Amino acid sequence: MKTYTICGSMRFEKEMKDIAYQLETQKGFNIFQCTYTPENHIPSKKELNEIEKSHYKKIDLSDGIYIVNIDYYIGESVKKEIEYAEEHNKEILYHLK
Repeated sequence: MKTYTICGSMRFEKEMKDIAYQLETQKGFNIFQCTYTPENHIPSKKELNEIEKSHYKKIDLSDGIYIVNIDYYIGESVKKEIEYAEEHNKEILYHLK
C-alpha cells in the first residue's frame, strides 16, 4: 500500500476530502490529508507555520504527493510542495477535474 500526501488549494477543501476518501476506498492508497482550518477561524502566522511544517513532514513520510488540480489551478504553496517532492524523489500524481 502506497502512502500519498494530498496537496491542493484550500479552496478545494471539500473536494480534497472526497478525493481522499475515494483514493483510500477504491485505490487502496493510504492518504495523509491537509490540516483543515476550523470554520470561522483565521489562523495566526504561528499556526500557519506549524501547519506548513506538519505538511512537509507528511510529504517526507509519503511515497509521493497527490495533487488536486481542479480547473488546472495550482497555487504558489502547491508549486513549492511539488518542487519539494521532486527534490526528494517523491512520486507526483495529478487529479484533474
